[in-house]
Amino acid sequence: MRDTKESRLLLVLLVAIAFALITVDIRGGRNSPVDGARQAAAAVFGPVENGLSSAVDPVGNAVSAIRDSGSRHDRLAALEKENAALKAKLGSDDRNRSRLAQLDKLLKIAGEGQYGIKGAQVIAIGSAQGFSWTITIDAGADDGIRRDMTVLNGDGLVGRVTTVGPSTSTVLLANDPDFTVGTRMEGSDELGFASGQGDRPLRVELLNGKAEVKKGDRLVTFGSQADKPFVPGVPVGVVSRVDPSGGGLTRTLYVTPYVGFTKLDVVGVVVEGPKKDPRDTVLPDRQKPRPTPTVTVTVTPSAGAPVTDQQQ
Repeated sequence: MRDTKESRLLLVLLVAIAFALITVDIRGGRNSPVDGARQAAAAVFGPVENGLSSAVDPVGNAVSAIRDSGSRHDRLAALEKENAALKAKLGSDDRNRSRLAQLDKLLKIAGEGQYGIKGAQVIAIGSAQGFSWTITIDAGADDGIRRDMTVLNGDGLVGRVTTVGPSTSTVLLANDPDFTVGTRMEGSDELGFASGQGDRPLRVELLNGKAEVKKGDRLVTFGSQADKPFVPGVPVGVVSRVDPSGGGLTRTLYVTPYVGFTKLDVVGVVVEGPKKDPRDTVLPDRQKPRPTPTVTVTVTPSAGAPVTDQQQ
């Protein structure tokens, strides 16, 4: 439309008419003369508005969902981080509790045997594939550790020190094939020599080929001269199998060691031997067998059941 005097006059007239209609509509309230026109316009444009609303709302909802999702993701990430921290703390607490339990057992066995020990922690393991079964501990010459000292834990004999550095030492484990220790049977005092067999039970050769031995018998270390490399009385293991006596000079036993060589953590190096042989006092208490419960079933005949001759 060209900007002329007539067009400007028409625009002013239309604005004046619009204000007049608004004034009449407001003053008329519910009885407004333009109410019918408004309803007609609503009938025409309402479906279009609803269509636009339904088309726009999913987009808005999606945007809101993405925004909320980001917020939820942040909260979830924070919760997962807190959960991981709690798990780490619980794991650390469990490990500390385990070490405390091991230390308690170690101190108990040292007290019963009157062993002067230096506590240490396993920091490395040696290869077990065709080589030697060894561990490295975090105690060395600076801590008073010397070669050929007995190493034990809260369960029993672990091994002996073979190499000593300033702050670390190497321990040959009792299940190594090159490991040999003198043993003594509980009660009967039968002497023998135990040798390691890797992940199999220890092999013990008793000096008395006619010795009376049975499954479940227990062994301790016999001890060495000047307590090097072994102090007496350290629990070794339990007899799991006895070879038949063939009339030889020795008798072969197989002993399950008390120590689990694949899960060592806290150990003690005996830096001072006992003043006297503790004999069997360091062995753990025997577990009493649990009685097998017996169940007695009593059958009571029902009121309507026929009575047999045996029941009369």
